Amino acid sequence: MERVGTGEHVVFVLHGWFGSSKAWQELTPHLDTERFSYLFPDYRGYGTRKDEAGAHTIAEAAGDVLLLADELGVDRFSLVGHSMGGSVMQYVLAEAPGRVRSLFGISPVPASGVPMDEDTWGLFSSAADDPASRRAIIDFTTGGRHPDSWLDGMVMHSLENSDKTAFAEYLEAWAKTDFSERIAGNEVPIKVVVGEHDPALSEDVMLGTFGQWYPKLELEVLPDAGHYAADEVPVTVANMIEVFLDEH
Repeated sequence: MERVGTGEHVVFVLHGWFGSSKAWQELTPHLDTERFSYLFPDYRGYGTRKDEAGAHTIAEAAGDVLLLADELGVDRFSLVGHSMGGSVMQYVLAEAPGRVRSLFGISPVPASGVPMDEDTWGLFSSAADDPASRRAIIDFTTGGRHPDSWLDGMVMHSLENSDKTAFAEYLEAWAKTDFSERIAGNEVPIKVVVGEHDPALSEDVMLGTFGQWYPKLELEVLPDAGHYAADEVPVTVANMIEVFLDEH
């Protein structure tokens, strides 16, 4: 686990399918370390836990967040989740609604999962073994706007920080897990930001999912970003997170 800051407001920051606890390095220099304590855990099979066995489910990942909170003596906290981490943060809410102050999703996966057609599923399911598929997915979900060096760096981080079996099993977890009935109607403060250049988890997808479940949802579109806003526009995202957290 990475930790940034010593502030009273504790925030668990949950990475996506291609990420790890170290994937937030573009964001962390812009965070307020006096008001907030940001905790960056890895899921089983990722980063510092790459060799740790697990079931690689959303429920397990959420349970590990709660176990970590218990170990640290943290009763109430906020959650930031990117992509798959957006599903995990909502599962934490479902398991322990009284402990969650607020949620901030960055292109978050809905609690209903992500339906895919046959061709798309073929591409995503091949990504565990094929770096070219990982690259194609990252390029597609950022609008084909970034140079080769950036795409290659994202792929390399993913390869170095995830176990292949865990990576494959987490796809099944985030894409096909539906626990939306457990969170529908929850009045937790929540903000979701999506990149204008992300065709997969778009504004319309958020309105059709998060917008139907969360009465207090705030939704904003980032014009200069795709699916990886914390890498693409880190200063903007850090500021948006902390403006929102300050209110809750």
